[in-house]
Amino acid sequence: MPSGITIIGLGPGSSEYWTQAAYKILTDSGEVYLRTARHPSVEDITVQTYHFDDWYEQADDLEQVHNRVVAEIVRLGQRAEGVIYAVPGHPNIGEVTVSRIRALAETQNLPVTIIPGVSFLGPIFTALKLDMPNNLQIVDAAEIVSLHHPPLEPDRPALITHLYPQNLDQVKRTLLNAYRNDFTITLIQAPGAEAERVRSCSLSELDSQSHPADQHSYLYLPADTTQSSFSTFQETIAHLRAPEGCPWDQVQTHQSLRPFLLEETFEVLETLDSGDTVALAEELGDLLLQIVLHTQIAIDTGEFNMGAVIDHINRKLIRRHPHVFGDVTVNGVTEVATNWEAIKRAEKNAKGQSAPVASALDGIPAALPALAQALAVSKRAVRVGFEWPNIEGVLEKIIEEAQEITVAPNQDNLESEIGDLLFSVVNLARWREIDPESALRATNTRFGRRFRKMEALATANGKSLPELSIEEMDALWEKAKQEEV
Repeated sequence: MPSGITIIGLGPGSSEYWTQAAYKILTDSGEVYLRTARHPSVEDITVQTYHFDDWYEQADDLEQVHNRVVAEIVRLGQRAEGVIYAVPGHPNIGEVTVSRIRALAETQNLPVTIIPGVSFLGPIFTALKLDMPNNLQIVDAAEIVSLHHPPLEPDRPALITHLYPQNLDQVKRTLLNAYRNDFTITLIQAPGAEAERVRSCSLSELDSQSHPADQHSYLYLPADTTQSSFSTFQETIAHLRAPEGCPWDQVQTHQSLRPFLLEETFEVLETLDSGDTVALAEELGDLLLQIVLHTQIAIDTGEFNMGAVIDHINRKLIRRHPHVFGDVTVNGVTEVATNWEAIKRAEKNAKGQSAPVASALDGIPAALPALAQALAVSKRAVRVGFEWPNIEGVLEKIIEEAQEITVAPNQDNLESEIGDLLFSVVNLARWREIDPESALRATNTRFGRRFRKMEALATANGKSLPELSIEEMDALWEKAKQEEV
């Protein structure tokens, strides 16, 4: 045997699946370490065996067990006689410990030899009575468990390997970030063996089966035809911009798309105000179209690609959340905001963008709507301590500004005083954790609804609003309000 680590594939079932090279080692070596002894072919291994089943069965955190197994195999591989490590299926297909062993062994200049085995893929798709799709995604359950969002595109079929009873609940919870509760999945146990079993259920039922998964269980997720992945959407946009695509999309530029980006943003805000979540999904898609179209234009002109866009914001989020991705401790939202601003300033300094005396108000977009801009300015000022000690001070300021409006000497001064009053009201909204932009939009909607009801009530009485006295209109207004309750 070569020195270092030799990894053998046991195939999917009985020893009939062993290759000749595997047979020779498994019947004519000193010892073999098994990731699991619960494999149909283990009974035909004629040399001394050791396994890690106890580690897996006693563990709550399978990720730690995988790493523990990896460390142990690498340690054993450093012996003069090296180590033989056997795993189900083919070592290089869906076996998380193998990839980690290879990575760790490389750091220690330890040779790794792979003895191929028959993959479990053939028996799995035979059991499913399907041809294996060319665009199949394969991921180990250990990777799914370590994430909050699955590394899968729902519109492509996927196979999850090495399920354990301990990780079913977390696998399900992670998958539900991309798949529906009622999405039909198929669990395959012991493919290619006499104990083979195939069962279908909804994703929500994955962890509540009468026959729980074991480490020879695999989960098949067919392509979800009700969803599209991000890469599928990018292909659509790239096609529209291609020579054989759409003439309108082909001629668009960053500047020509500006009004559409603004329009779609406000339509999303309008839908948020309505509370219609079905419409919100549609409007967010329209807004996403603008982002992807801008990116495709940049790809076509050699400026940047989608990977750069996503990488930029992903790195920024990780960098600005050291209390989540690092070792920083924070006590509440205020400290998060303070750290955020400090990190932003450090980023600008690193880029050489900081002014000699940087302002706390730097970076507020000039194109924001006035109320949103006022809220942003107010929040920035508070972060450096420019704040009333209590809400009573805010209320007194509003009264003061309202009184100043009544004594404004001219139109210019009146405009300034009304602006001061509005800014003070924005501060009140901030104190009460209300978004003033959303509040005013809701009021506009509510007023419009009641005003239209007034018009309808007047018409029902054979009159129009201009024909009514202010007292009559007030009466209709109160009636319109009452009918909403």
